[in-house]
Amino acid sequence: MNTVIKRINSVTGIDSVVYLVSDTKYVSANFLSGSELKHIEKQKEKFKRDLVFFNKINKWIFIQFIKDEKDESKRLDALRKSGSEIVRRLNNNKIKKIVVRDVEGKSAELLALLEGMVLSNYQFLKYKKKDIDQETNSLQQVNVLSSVLEDPELDYLNTMVEATCKCRDIVNEPVSYLTAEKLASEFKTISGEAGIKCEVFNKKKIESLKMGGILAVNRGSIDPPTFTVMEWNPENKVNKKPFVFVGKGVVYDTGGMNLKIHDYMNDMKCDMAGAAAAGTAIYAIAKAKLPVHVISLIPATDNRVGGNAIVPGDVIEMASGNTVEVINTDAEGRLILADALDYAKKFDPQLVIDLATLTGSAQRAIGQSGLVGMQVKAERMFRELIKSSFQVYERIAEFPMWDEYSEEIKSNIADIKNIGGSNAGAITAAKFLEFFTDYPFIHLDIAGPAFLSKKETYRGEGGTGVGVRLLFNFIRKYAEKNNSTN
Repeated sequence: MNTVIKRINSVTGIDSVVYLVSDTKYVSANFLSGSELKHIEKQKEKFKRDLVFFNKINKWIFIQFIKDEKDESKRLDALRKSGSEIVRRLNNNKIKKIVVRDVEGKSAELLALLEGMVLSNYQFLKYKKKDIDQETNSLQQVNVLSSVLEDPELDYLNTMVEATCKCRDIVNEPVSYLTAEKLASEFKTISGEAGIKCEVFNKKKIESLKMGGILAVNRGSIDPPTFTVMEWNPENKVNKKPFVFVGKGVVYDTGGMNLKIHDYMNDMKCDMAGAAAAGTAIYAIAKAKLPVHVISLIPATDNRVGGNAIVPGDVIEMASGNTVEVINTDAEGRLILADALDYAKKFDPQLVIDLATLTGSAQRAIGQSGLVGMQVKAERMFRELIKSSFQVYERIAEFPMWDEYSEEIKSNIADIKNIGGSNAGAITAAKFLEFFTDYPFIHLDIAGPAFLSKKETYRGEGGTGVGVRLLFNFIRKYAEKNNSTN
């Protein structure tokens, strides 16, 4: 479910309202009574509350104070989280619409609050059949009253949120619906909506391209693999070489013959969260008509235990012509990504960014609060991406890509093996991917934040859509910078 923000020109006497302010002095007696103002001051000063609210019988009033925080990224994310709390209370009280009033003309803070609200109102209820009306959020409309917020900024926010919610929908789908072919079909649909050129390679085409990694992982499945190429190539593009996003599309991961144990398989429908992010990020970029040439490559299959599934000890010949010794069939994502990274060479890219729920090592290292990122030949672009990661609060923790880690994935019988030792698993996985690149390359391991088992403020429950807002912000900033220099 996607909630759209609309601009309005006035507030009626029956509207529930959120007033965004930095200090009680901005809370005007023109729209609140003296007793209400005293209540707000007491809550703010005595109880140190940044969100004050009360029911005026026929409407709700929220006073959202902007935290006195010098770090802009923390200040804005606090407002996103407050937006989530406001929406929770609105839905608990069956409020259908809310007006957000920008009292001081702080557009960045206003956008962050709105972003948190609409992302928090997301639900995935497709498979709910009983008591659906009771479970559906009441909030249907978010209106904004502001004298400084420009229409393009509001459009960008709506587009980014829409794409994030589409990403969440895709990640939340079970494999009983979302096979590799259906995933490709979803990308075909959104490509048509946004004017993106989209081509889907079937198994026969994948075989002709000798994409041995994809074919090997698919051997245990009864469903065929796909390889989707999405391209946004506007006439007014500001880049001579394209940016390429590569997304891991394992629509379900059993671990293969190295079957996952305990409950580690429970959320493995999310193992295509990288693919979902790569596909919906380019959707947002095209929908916003950003003047940047971008391509998304999405290899997709499930990883099943079947009669002809690959086993440890197998040797695979990849699309690059190199050979890989399979040590662990649960290290399958890097096999399909390797073929896509090799295919990316044909575009002579300016930069390739892959997104993948690749390793438990990354999640154990930094938890669910951020992404693990590494780069090769892309230092300057990586710094810009990290800036974007803090702006949208999908923060990147940088890991090294030192040459010594390559020793861990040397094979005695093939060019390379698909897993290293027990240490530095997130890094050796990235070094495996690097082996198939010859261009500026950034690897993002999103295993931690891609899927949440319980609701966490505006990131929600289930698929979070991590990566969409990050890539959209990064490409938008690139477009703005390069437009200003042309």
